[in-house]
Amino acid sequence: MAALTHRRAEELLTSVRSVRAVVVGDLMVDRYISGVVDRVSPEAPVPVVRVEEERAAIGGAGNVAANIAALGAACSVVGCVGDDADGRALREAFDARGIDVSGVIVTDDRPTTVKTRVMARHQQIVRFDREGDADVPAHVGARLAEAAQTATTIADTVVLEDYNKGVLTLDVIRAALDAAEERGVPSVVDPKRRNFFEFSGATVFKPNAKELEDALGSFIHPENASWMAETRQRLHCGQLLLTLGERGMALHADDVGHVRVPTVARAVYDVSGAGDTVTAVVATVMAAGGNPIEAAVLANHAAAVEVGKAGVATVTAEEILNHITTHP
Repeated sequence: MAALTHRRAEELLTSVRSVRAVVVGDLMVDRYISGVVDRVSPEAPVPVVRVEEERAAIGGAGNVAANIAALGAACSVVGCVGDDADGRALREAFDARGIDVSGVIVTDDRPTTVKTRVMARHQQIVRFDREGDADVPAHVGARLAEAAQTATTIADTVVLEDYNKGVLTLDVIRAALDAAEERGVPSVVDPKRRNFFEFSGATVFKPNAKELEDALGSFIHPENASWMAETRQRLHCGQLLLTLGERGMALHADDVGHVRVPTVARAVYDVSGAGDTVTAVVATVMAAGGNPIEAAVLANHAAAVEVGKAGVATVTAEEILNHITTHP
């Protein structure tokens, strides 16, 4: 695998600033309650957290959009929020980052998805979720499909980010992928189990190791080029990009064959959101003219930066370039 030079990385990340992206998927809020534990409750055998900080971040498919915006690209989101305070806060957070929310539908029959994590000494003690994860009703799905098609008419790349919260119904998936194909722009899919095999025709299919293993019902073999090729054919995608955590990534595509991209992370603080960062970088770099290997290598550096941060976080082009310089 040829090394990605700093100059080429800079060229691609500069070009990313002219990219227009669409992210379709499950929007959510990631909330963190952090504090100190120094005693056990007298009411039950559980730790008592003395709260010192509370914060909220854009999560789910929204975190992909936030990462795209942090790279300097233009972005639109298509998804649902509830008619509640969290939904309003989420839209305001998108607005503050210059992300277009005209494709966000407000629904009164399901809440905004919120994942709340209670943390102490950088360890997660418990997480509780508020959500409705059934498929959206047909009339909402029709509006989402139309929004995805409309946004894609001026897009350079389309991302489908699935968290199994009901936005990516079969009709929405097909509308988004068909719109990307008609427009002639790359589509990047980050799947979940429910509709894993429904993304036929995607340019890049990007599962992690556990997702792919669960979907196939058998062990995965990312070191085996023939197995990667057969799996890619089964998934009917242009490129299979398998993320392997501390083992890096495995890529298979017609024009590059089978490629292993080793991890470049040196310090892992929190893996939350790393997959979203990878998706954002792959989608925008490919739209900017990067080849599959260049996109994967830049995404790998971006993920290394992200896991060194606490919680769900975004990564800038400058941080990626600095990481390439210090971790060639």
